[in-house]
Amino acid sequence: MITIQELEIMERGLLAVNRAKELGRPILFSEVHKMDTINPLSFFNIGKEYYRGERFFWKDPTDETVLIGLGISKQIQLDQASDRFFHVEKEWEKFLEDCLIFNPYTEIGVGPVLFGGFSFDPCKDKTDLWSKYTDSLFHLPKYLLSIIDGKTYLTTNTVCTPQEDPYLFKKINEERNEILQSLEENEQIKSAGLLEMKEIGPEKWKKTVDEVVKDLTEGTLKKVVLARELRLVFDDQVEAEGVLNNLYRQQHESFIFAFESNGDCFIGASPERLVKKQGNEVYSTCLAGSISRGNTEEEDQRLGQMLLNDQKNLIEHGFVVEMIKEALEESCEEIILPDKPQLMKIRDIQHLYTPVIGKCHKDASLMLLVERLHPTPALGGLPKEEAVVKIREVEELDRGFYAAPLGWVDYRKNGEFAVSIRSGLIQGNEVSLFAGCGVVADSDSESEYLETSLKFKPMLRALGGN
Repeated sequence: MITIQELEIMERGLLAVNRAKELGRPILFSEVHKMDTINPLSFFNIGKEYYRGERFFWKDPTDETVLIGLGISKQIQLDQASDRFFHVEKEWEKFLEDCLIFNPYTEIGVGPVLFGGFSFDPCKDKTDLWSKYTDSLFHLPKYLLSIIDGKTYLTTNTVCTPQEDPYLFKKINEERNEILQSLEENEQIKSAGLLEMKEIGPEKWKKTVDEVVKDLTEGTLKKVVLARELRLVFDDQVEAEGVLNNLYRQQHESFIFAFESNGDCFIGASPERLVKKQGNEVYSTCLAGSISRGNTEEEDQRLGQMLLNDQKNLIEHGFVVEMIKEALEESCEEIILPDKPQLMKIRDIQHLYTPVIGKCHKDASLMLLVERLHPTPALGGLPKEEAVVKIREVEELDRGFYAAPLGWVDYRKNGEFAVSIRSGLIQGNEVSLFAGCGVVADSDSESEYLETSLKFKPMLRALGGN
């Protein structure tokens, strides 16, 4: 393991303090070191000792980008409905002004990276369930491990004040090296036993589905996505490290994420990208329509073909494709879109899937794209605004960060957001799981209920349940 030298950080830190004195305000001092290979799960796990409640984990489906953050150097949080995407972006840009960044590498996701997300609907009445998360919450970590295309980098972010004691940088270097040395120790992760599973109002949820179906046949709404909650109780505190480790093994082809805030942890394995931006290239995913996996290869193929030819699911998928295409057209010069959906097969479910690639205008920002795309018809409905209002009126669940954009943006304006489905909220010895389905005019409440039950499976398995 590389040990980072004290002299280097002391010299650079003094430059940052002098700049803070010149400007008369705090500034960011960030430095990047290339490292030997580090196990990302080990880095997250060791952070429990130093920064429990202040960690995040992110892995994309192809392992192209893995990000793990420990500690909080800067927090951006907003509890407001209007222009929240714009305000987060502007606060991030302002914070980066006059900063000192020592990063000789060109890879995206290396250097200062802001990680976090937004609630599904900031106008929805709040409950205690999501009290630890504001409607917009982002963290710049003290230590960021970036594994980009198999290469490993460690970014250290420090906010320096004009009165900063230079001894701070000595302490940072000591702590950083201590963390790196601790990675070689064996971690013991205890697992909690499941005591109880409580479905929250299943019959009432089915009745709501029936009522919405009636609305769909009589009004202008085409689709409404309704979600429900499953509450799990365990015999001991649920450790995010163990759940994350299980998701990493069981759902490796998904976006795997964990985001801690004030003792709670939002965690999951989502198959769905909202948007990715690399320079002027933009990528999105249309994911709607689902069916179970088969027990044999023959049955799996038969189910897949059923899905590819199912009119209800094809119509639902078409809604998503059209909306994402329209949302990206405002920011893109060119969009590449296949004519027909294909299958995305993950462990428990097959989805109809259409990838979207675009070349965006120079002034198109990642946060603007997130705002235009959220929520897609796969998570909200159609028409977009009308569907969100209907969800707000009839859904008892406080979705919080469920089904909302979660992801990261770096200081060069690259980044990626996923739609945070297949997820749960860990709160001590209890966990809430969330799952939803698209309700259209010919939906059957019992079938939709069974579909949501299927979508609980990935998180239930990761938590040790059935």
